[in-house]
Amino acid sequence: MTPATPGSYEPYGIPATRLEGHADAGYAGEAAVDRVPLQGAARGEHTHSELPIPRPRAIVQRASVRGQILDALRSALGTGELLPGEVYSAPALGDRFGVSATPVREAMQQLALEGAVEVVPNRGFRVVERGARELAELAEIRGLIEVPVILRLARTVPCERWAELGPLAEASVRAARSGCRATYAEADRAFHGALLGFSGNGQLVRIAEDLHRRTQQGGGDLSADAADHVRLVEALVGGDLETVRVLVGEHFG
Repeated sequence: MTPATPGSYEPYGIPATRLEGHADAGYAGEAAVDRVPLQGAARGEHTHSELPIPRPRAIVQRASVRGQILDALRSALGTGELLPGEVYSAPALGDRFGVSATPVREAMQQLALEGAVEVVPNRGFRVVERGARELAELAEIRGLIEVPVILRLARTVPCERWAELGPLAEASVRAARSGCRATYAEADRAFHGALLGFSGNGQLVRIAEDLHRRTQQGGGDLSADAADHVRLVEALVGGDLETVRVLVGEHFG
């Protein structure tokens, strides 16, 4: 991974301008969060009929920084910048991002919950290395969950509603053409999340997304995968249930 200059997040997809004004990139100073004057009264004043509005806490901005770093780490995992089997410490990654170790450690702990890394006591976090068998097992689980749901939705959701997936399918095609697996993984997750979202089952969507993240180390033809999305949407819009069944079976086969 190429070290970033202090305060710069650009090599990891985080524009430096988004984090300006911070005394510490992991924490926000008062100036970063106290910018909106109260309506109807001078700053610091309040009437007898209303309670004073509490000042936003630094943790709000800190959570934002942690989220940005989490996205950047996921991207680095997807592109292979963070290598499977290697151990990375929060302070070292913090230096590269130009932030304190705290938001990096919190982001890595989230990745540990997702199964992308594992904690190595007194050293940091090791990127999980998945073998072919484990990836195949995870893919099988995804199929067991998603295939019957998609087939059920194909029978029950009005055909015209499926057109909503068109832009996401096209976005996955563009992501595949870019050749960046991290970019494609995000587009693929967005498509499958929206597809399963027609079920109205938020727990299902979250479980499927977690499995998707765990399988992103796998290979495969991105262009063929994205083309399946486009063909699936066309079949769903056209009410062609047999084609939907074949495509879904091939996609998860």
